[in-house]
Amino acid sequence: MSLAVLYSRARVAIEAPLVTVEVHISPGQPGFNLVGLPEASVKESRDRVRSAIINSHFTFPDEKITVNLAPADLPKEGGRFDLPIALGILIASNQLPNTDIDNYEFIGELALTGELRPILGEIPFTMACANNKRIAVLPTENAAIACHIQHANVFSAHQLTEVFFHLSGQKALALSTVEEKAEPELSAPSKDLTDVIGQPLAKRALEISAAGNHHLLMLGPPGTGKTMLASRLAELLPPMTDQQALETASVHSIVGMASDIGNWHKRPFRAPHHTCSGVALVGGSSNPRPGEISLAHNGVLFLDELPEFDRKVIDVLREPLESGMVTISRAARQADFPAKFLLVAALNPSPCGHYNDDKMRSTPDQILRYLSKLSGPFLDRIDIQIEVSRLPKGALNQNQDRGESTVIVRERVIQAHQLQLNRQGKLNSDLSTREIDKYCALTKADADFLETAIETLGLSIRAYHRILKVARTIADLNQQDDVSKANLAEALGYRAMDRLLSNLKR
Repeated sequence: MSLAVLYSRARVAIEAPLVTVEVHISPGQPGFNLVGLPEASVKESRDRVRSAIINSHFTFPDEKITVNLAPADLPKEGGRFDLPIALGILIASNQLPNTDIDNYEFIGELALTGELRPILGEIPFTMACANNKRIAVLPTENAAIACHIQHANVFSAHQLTEVFFHLSGQKALALSTVEEKAEPELSAPSKDLTDVIGQPLAKRALEISAAGNHHLLMLGPPGTGKTMLASRLAELLPPMTDQQALETASVHSIVGMASDIGNWHKRPFRAPHHTCSGVALVGGSSNPRPGEISLAHNGVLFLDELPEFDRKVIDVLREPLESGMVTISRAARQADFPAKFLLVAALNPSPCGHYNDDKMRSTPDQILRYLSKLSGPFLDRIDIQIEVSRLPKGALNQNQDRGESTVIVRERVIQAHQLQLNRQGKLNSDLSTREIDKYCALTKADADFLETAIETLGLSIRAYHRILKVARTIADLNQQDDVSKANLAEALGYRAMDRLLSNLKR
């Protein structure tokens, strides 16, 4: 036959829309025409495919070849269509039988030798194949990751000839499988809480933050351990579920970040420098790509030296902090990326780094101007704000107060997570207003106590709800059924930034 139709998929954000690869060979002046809105990298596949077919000892047709990538209005990019185009030419030129080709979807970039090279976005591609009950044929490197998707049939190939032999019935491709489908393992932490001397209040705040997925802000002078504490938060969290691991790996796959199969369920930890732009943080460009907040999906995003970030860059986090999703809109297209992350931020209390001590060199006006880089609506979205103070004299020499290890604290965090999921089906940070009324109910005396405190600090209704959520998490860590006044008092104690701003304005 002179016409071949195969299936592949494009890459649009974390989606993989179907692309039909149509190859037609007709008499006429020899040529290779590629249509269907291909970008430059796709057009270059003509030379790659020609050399790969010849070097694989097949015959390249000396006729007019037309390749259409449908739908025509969907932009195509990269070398991902090399393999289906090459196979289409072999089928259309009657070198390969057209047997059960509709049951497969192909993707892969071809080297001039006919070797298959990995592509970006193998997880969205394979998930879409599984949903459509087709078999995915991928390069070996991609197949090792894609085989983790449940109900997906994944064949791995290293050469164009291997795919040819499989489709012609001469030698079947290897079916990629996961060796052992075990429960997510709790690996030994590489960074332990006991590495941090002292700071019991900060360690307690880390535990509460991990237990309820509450955003955390640490305020303190340089050298008090804020960065060390933040870097240990990700390992306090339970390992990701299979679904969460796939979501995170999907985002990483479309930017070319190789997944660590050995730590498939490990939470990501992202710490961008304060010079990063809004596009780098949130995502963007003409062909939308995920930013740092999406790469931290289901993990931790750490922003050190928070006031040094541009104010506009910080404020673009406001919507994702609430919705757990970011939408990148451009003239040509729109892309949605998941961005459900745990934010941890650290900052100094003043431009000179100190506050209320003998090293203080800043005036109250300078401090207020420095801290005003953080907008009120942004701070409203931070559940826990703590002060990380300098260690008392003798703490370093005695070196005794190390506290509990990450393993012990993580066990309590896992128990609190399970308690919340059993009770309400979600973590406390995700509770809606109605769910707060149901699961964080207060007595009249406790409600009056909290309202008085909110009025004194001048906090918003959003902050009121967040204090209730933190109090609910504290109660869960203490294995309490109801939120008590002691829980509320502790939650109110984690509003260091509000108290500092209130004192400066007096």
